[in-house]
Amino acid sequence: MELFITILFLWEKAISWFRYTTLWGRILAKYATISVPVEVKKVLEEARGRREWGEFLLDLYAEGRRLRSKRAFEELANVLTEADLKMILESSREFRERFAFR
Repeated sequence: MELFITILFLWEKAISWFRYTTLWGRILAKYATISVPVEVKKVLEEARGRREWGEFLLDLYAEGRRLRSKRAFEELANVLTEADLKMILESSREFRERFAFR
C-alpha cells in the first residue's frame, strides 16, 4: 500500500507540472468562438461562476483527464501485484540514475 501511495504522489506531481506549463499557454492564447447548445451553455455558465471561460474550460479538461488517469491507475494497481509494483519502481529509479544528457 505504501508503494501505491508513492506512485500516486508522483502522479499528482506530474499533474501539477501540467497545470503550471498550461498557465503560460493561457497567457499567450488567442481567442476563438465555440458553438454549443443554449442548454449546455446555461449549465456551464452556472458551474463557471466568476472565472474566465478559458480558465474554467482548461480546469474542467484537466479534472476530467486527471480522473480518467486516476481510474486507469487504480484499475492497473488492482491487476498488478506488490512485487510488480516494486519492480516498476526499481526500474524507474534505475532508469533515472543511468539517464543523462550528453
